[in-house]
Amino acid sequence: MARKKEEKSVLIQLFELSGIGIQLVLSTFVGLAMGYWLDRLMGTSPYLSLLFLILGIISGFVNMVRLARRAERDKDGSTNQEGR
Repeated sequence: MARKKEEKSVLIQLFELSGIGIQLVLSTFVGLAMGYWLDRLMGTSPYLSLLFLILGIISGFVNMVRLARRAERDKDGSTNQEGR
């Protein structure tokens, strides 16, 4: 029974980590799209596109670091429990 729970936790971690790349690309694309839309609305091309592109990239990397830290913390927690 414990083996199945451990395998499930490994699969969950695998799915979470595989989403990191997708989230990085999506946050960059959403930032660029918002900036482009605002530029067309306000006539400020290309300034808002660049600003929101940079903000999207930053948010993607922040989320990537957050997920990597959570995965590392979960990994350390599972090895500590196995050692008991």
